[in-house]
Amino acid sequence: MNDALLSVENLSKGFSSGARQVAALDNVSLTISAGETLGLVGASGSGKSTLSRLLLRLLSADAGSIRFEGVDWLALNGASLRRRRARMQMVFQDPLAVFNPLASVGAVLDDPLRIHGVVAKDRRRDEIVMLLERVGLPADYAGRPVRSLSGGQRQRVAIARAIAARPSLLVLDEAVSALDVTVRGRILELLVDLQKEQGIACLFISHDLAVVRAVSHRIAVMDGGRIVETGPAAALVAAPQSDAARALVAAVPRLATDPC
Repeated sequence: MNDALLSVENLSKGFSSGARQVAALDNVSLTISAGETLGLVGASGSGKSTLSRLLLRLLSADAGSIRFEGVDWLALNGASLRRRRARMQMVFQDPLAVFNPLASVGAVLDDPLRIHGVVAKDRRRDEIVMLLERVGLPADYAGRPVRSLSGGQRQRVAIARAIAARPSLLVLDEAVSALDVTVRGRILELLVDLQKEQGIACLFISHDLAVVRAVSHRIAVMDGGRIVETGPAAALVAAPQSDAARALVAAVPRLATDPC
């Protein structure tokens, strides 16, 4: 797609394991349009997290290309990469792994506003309040230490921090897998609402096909470092074509009979 927000072509990445070379990604290609959610699903070790880290430039690709917002993403470096990082943000499974647990919620949210120059210094406090309200947290949470929050509250702060930079794409890597069912449902509703309000595209990565189906327009299935099937979410779940997709559907039997 020439008008794709994100276009990945033939992306490959290998790792050495002793004398053996392991292909974590093998010629992966995908696209995401503006305002679309692509669900990326697969068993553990299928390559999902490796792909997310290549997109965020946390790892270097061995081969292939990434175009994001019309720009050769892999050619960027230094200041040019830092300027554009705001446009692609990531939400991890465990916010405490990337937050300073001693920091206040306000300090966590102030960082992207300051680093990316989103608003003037005298407007940052008001912007923090707006971000908290947008993810369903009271304004007075700005003064609370991150470590004092529940898992669901921390994930809301993680989402608020990600959208603070005003990205066009969110990469969510197992962002709800550690939450209980009730909290997970609320976070998924929040993500859908934010997408409707702001038109943010999402790459939603999970091993749980039921969760992916709930939020995705399309689903891509990974197996052994490759994308083995892609299609509209409801159609892929109703009639999976690949062995990997059939196994994922079988792991959640209700998917076969639930209305889409």
